[in-house]
Amino acid sequence: MGRKSTTRRIGIADVAARAGVSHATVSRVMNGNFKVDPAIAERVREAATELNYQPNPVGRSLALGKTDTIGIVVPDLANPSFQAILRGLSMAAAQDGYRVLIADSSEVPSEEAILAGEARRRCDGLVLCAPRMGDAELEELAPSLHPMVLINRTTAEGGVPSLMVDYGLGIQELAEHLVGLGHTRIVFLAGPPRSASNALRVQGLEKFKAGHPEIELHLIDGGSNFEAGHAAVDAVLASGGTAVLAFNDLAAMGLLSGLHERGVRVPEDISVTGFDDIPFARYTTPPLTTAAVPITELGGQAWHRLRTLIRNEDIPDAVTTFEPRVEVRGSTGPAAG
Repeated sequence: MGRKSTTRRIGIADVAARAGVSHATVSRVMNGNFKVDPAIAERVREAATELNYQPNPVGRSLALGKTDTIGIVVPDLANPSFQAILRGLSMAAAQDGYRVLIADSSEVPSEEAILAGEARRRCDGLVLCAPRMGDAELEELAPSLHPMVLINRTTAEGGVPSLMVDYGLGIQELAEHLVGLGHTRIVFLAGPPRSASNALRVQGLEKFKAGHPEIELHLIDGGSNFEAGHAAVDAVLASGGTAVLAFNDLAAMGLLSGLHERGVRVPEDISVTGFDDIPFARYTTPPLTTAAVPITELGGQAWHRLRTLIRNEDIPDAVTTFEPRVEVRGSTGPAAG
């Protein structure tokens, strides 16, 4: 039988003994404390190099009171929109040496608050995408989550930057595009009932309807994923609408698939729009008209604001709003005569 290795990890005590200093001095040098005498600090670093000493990252985090990790809570990581936010956040944070811990609430509203608290305890700061959490719950929770940046939510709590997409404006511009094509019976395939961004879309459509009393606007329960759009086909066809504003691109894609299965032509028989402009939107058949949101940039901007809070620098603007841009593609056309 082979002999069990007895190689032990080199620790602070070994470096201290080699350099002839205290444990505390080694710890201060390793953690970048510049108050240590330069000659002593150099001696410690030479000893660490000779011994091939590697600081324990857990111990270092405890000593510094920081983890170099931030958390993000999302409702559904399978949704490409949240993947893009995560990508932008991770790339920007990595440039400053930070890692990202991901918590997915799997569209369970009650999980958002629990995951937010757990993630914040393990990280130096939090980016919260909690579209299903109630306003009262968010207000109650916010003080315990500092430093935090909100995406598509706002809070009365001071010092919490919010990054918002103007969903109301985006849905109005899509509706105006359909009116310009001659559509007078429009269906809104709604998102999850507790979705904050769905509420913003509904508010936008109320403004649109006030300016277009001649337009028939029908609201149909839907959801935020492919399956929800696919399941809504019968209700959409029964409504008599000639155009559909889907909550997002995934729901629109599900609807396109269901319409194709029933032999309904898009856009000849019915027009369909999405929202977000996820990477797949331009590759559907036909390509999807949608409202483009700078999702990856949203993630990057979230890190820049969170970094400012972590470093106790100037507090960023309370609310930053991004305006969607309508991308007209083949899924919308003139109303059927």
